[in-house]
Amino acid sequence: MAYPSPAFREDRTEILHAAIHGLHFGVLVTHPESGFATSYLPWELDGTRGPHGTLVGHLARYNPQSQTPGNGVDALVLFQGPHAYVSPSWYPGKREDPRQVPTWDYLAVEARGKLVTFDDEARLYNLLVQLTDRNEAGRELRWRVTDAPDDYVRSEMRHIVGIELRIESLVGRYKLSQNRNTADQEGARAGLAVAPTERERELAKVIAVTQRERQES
Repeated sequence: MAYPSPAFREDRTEILHAAIHGLHFGVLVTHPESGFATSYLPWELDGTRGPHGTLVGHLARYNPQSQTPGNGVDALVLFQGPHAYVSPSWYPGKREDPRQVPTWDYLAVEARGKLVTFDDEARLYNLLVQLTDRNEAGRELRWRVTDAPDDYVRSEMRHIVGIELRIESLVGRYKLSQNRNTADQEGARAGLAVAPTERERELAKVIAVTQRERQES
C-alpha cells in the first residue's frame, strides 16, 4: 500500500470509479514464486458487480500472468493519473516564510483483489467490442470489430484469455496540495495551469475540482 497519509486518501467509490473510467489504462501486478510480474493493460470497469466493482480485461495466452489457478491469485491494478513537480515559487506564503521546498502532486487509484481468468468466447468477444467502441468513439472514421473478417477475429481470439479482478479493496491517493492553505493551493493550480506539458495542465484541472469541493463542503 502506498503512503497512507489521511490528507491525501480518497475512499469514495463513485469518485474512484470515475477516475478508473477516465484513466482506463492500468498496470496489473501479481507476485508469483518467481518474483513480481507486471502487464500494462486497458481495463473495463463493471461497477455493478461486487461492493467495489470488477475490472475486466484480457492477456495474451503466452503471458505468465494468464496462468492462474481456478480460485485466482492476489493481484493489484494501479491506475496512474496526472502528476507533476510543484515549485515552491508558486506559493504566495513563500514571501512570508522562505522555508518552502518542492513537492510532487499526483493522482493514483489502487484496486486489489483476486485475479481470475475466463475463456467464454461470447464474453471475450463482447469485451473486445466494448474496448474498441469506447476508444473509437468520436472518431470521424470509426473502426469496428465487425470491419475485420469474423473468422479472422475468432482465430485471433484463441491467442488471448479474459481476466477479471474482483475488487476487494479500492483506494485513491490524491496528493493535490490539500495540505497547503487556500492561497498556496491556488498558487500550485495556477502554476500548473500555464505549465508546458499537457500532463501538468491536466493536474491543474484536478486540483481545481478539489478546490470546488473544499468550498462546497
